[in-house]
Amino acid sequence: MDGFENAAALLPTELRRALSSLDPAIKNRAEEFRIRLGQRPTVLLDNGEHPLSGACAVDAALLRAVFERVTGASLYTHAGELRQGFICVQGGIRVGVCGRAYTDDRGIRGFHSISSLAVRIPREIAGCAEAFVRDTASFPSTIIISPPGGGKTTLLRDMIRLLSNRRMRVSLADERGEVAGVWNGEAQLDVGVCTDIMTGAPKAESAMLLLRAMNPQLLALDEITDPADVRACLQACNCGVRLLATAHARDEKDLLCRRLYLDLLENKAFDRAVIIRTENGHRSYREAWL
Repeated sequence: MDGFENAAALLPTELRRALSSLDPAIKNRAEEFRIRLGQRPTVLLDNGEHPLSGACAVDAALLRAVFERVTGASLYTHAGELRQGFICVQGGIRVGVCGRAYTDDRGIRGFHSISSLAVRIPREIAGCAEAFVRDTASFPSTIIISPPGGGKTTLLRDMIRLLSNRRMRVSLADERGEVAGVWNGEAQLDVGVCTDIMTGAPKAESAMLLLRAMNPQLLALDEITDPADVRACLQACNCGVRLLATAHARDEKDLLCRRLYLDLLENKAFDRAVIIRTENGHRSYREAWL
């Protein structure tokens, strides 16, 4: 329940009180808190958003209070993250930000006003990856796939933890800080004892630096979303480094239909896919050899 309680601690008293009254089973399933101006707060579960019972519609003062808690009342400290639309908070919590942005020739520079926040609750499920990590010597390059919100990051984190604790050198390109939850240089979420983590930079740039500097046996990254990520993965393959990554797709057939991943699949960058499926609130896992 730590992830839920840590995320709830970012919210004002009236919202924390409403959240504390939720059934423990709901708390365990909660994935995000959604706070939108003029709307009642909601809790995102695996079957959709649910209005928070006992909570009133969000006004500008409440939204501003949450934002100040999230930023520690220091916008300057979080300026770089805000340009990417999110803020990382101690404990591996990521807060998505939406509102009226202002831009310059380099893109988004910040926000004039905030209209909604998405507080993502980090989940650690130790042992959920045991079936897919039999030993380090024969661990195949693996891509974890599911639709958004399917639990890819949780499974990725546990795979990294298991491999790292078995003395495999893992380099993690953790652009958004969701996998390891690094705070002041230290991982807040368990990614094992032999994992080197790069945060705060685009995944592709982090991956290339890690390959040059840290001599990894395994390169891990969350969400291949850009051609630059693909090039970094192919470079890792050319260096003899195994890969562990996630991608958005329904299954391996859907992955094959997505142009972004064609180079990776044609060059056999991944040996195996692990497919996550959610049905009636329950997740199941299946592996497929590529």
